[in-house]
Amino acid sequence: MPAEHRSPRLAVLIDADNASAKIVDGLFEEIAKIGEASVRRIYGDFSNPRSKAWADMLSKHAIIPQQQFAYTTGKNASDITLVIDAMDLLHSGRFDGFCLVSSDSDFTRLAARIREQGIDVFGFGEQKTPESFRQACRRFVYTENLLAGAANNQDPASKLKPLQPPEAAIPIINKVIAQMESEDGWVALGEVGKHLANLASDFDPRTFGFRKLSDLVRKTNAFEMEQPKGGYVRIRMRSPAGSPPKTRTAKKSAG
Repeated sequence: MPAEHRSPRLAVLIDADNASAKIVDGLFEEIAKIGEASVRRIYGDFSNPRSKAWADMLSKHAIIPQQQFAYTTGKNASDITLVIDAMDLLHSGRFDGFCLVSSDSDFTRLAARIREQGIDVFGFGEQKTPESFRQACRRFVYTENLLAGAANNQDPASKLKPLQPPEAAIPIINKVIAQMESEDGWVALGEVGKHLANLASDFDPRTFGFRKLSDLVRKTNAFEMEQPKGGYVRIRMRSPAGSPPKTRTAKKSAG
């Protein structure tokens, strides 16, 4: 009999010192889109008043606290414990992916090491998170977008607060389209989305105030869009006024 389909099994490891408890609802809603949060652990000194907000959220989301007292100033025992646990979980072979919740670049090497093992890493952190950590993850989600999403769940039609203007997305979308093979310049929007995720792990339409890539593309007014009858939505770069659309020219073979 064929194996029963199951959701990817995920290990969620949260750095309490570098993540706000305000994101927790949006965080687990986002993780649920990826797979099942089988392990949920948080690392920090919960005797410290700064961590009280997290302590109040643990039971709601079944998060297991890993208490680390700050015995020595300047030494982050929480980070070390998180890394040790991550490696133990990795070598257990039970997980399809890891969710690292932190804005700390110290976890860059950990993310890279897990991916070397062929396991996906999903990062969650603030916009200030260094690029090295963001790019070490298969996908990186800004926690500011999680806050906005949680605040708008009661009204799906409400607009998200953009972290960047829509126009800021144009260069990277143009870059992806230019890299895709197309004779007439038209490319499937769904394929553009996949290439965007591969090119920039932190690309997210919500960063620009939209839940869907199609809405973001339309808002920029920098691309032509069409949906052939019975087909998928396609886009191409909008040509300057008076210029014919750009098409690819086949290379002539030598000789």
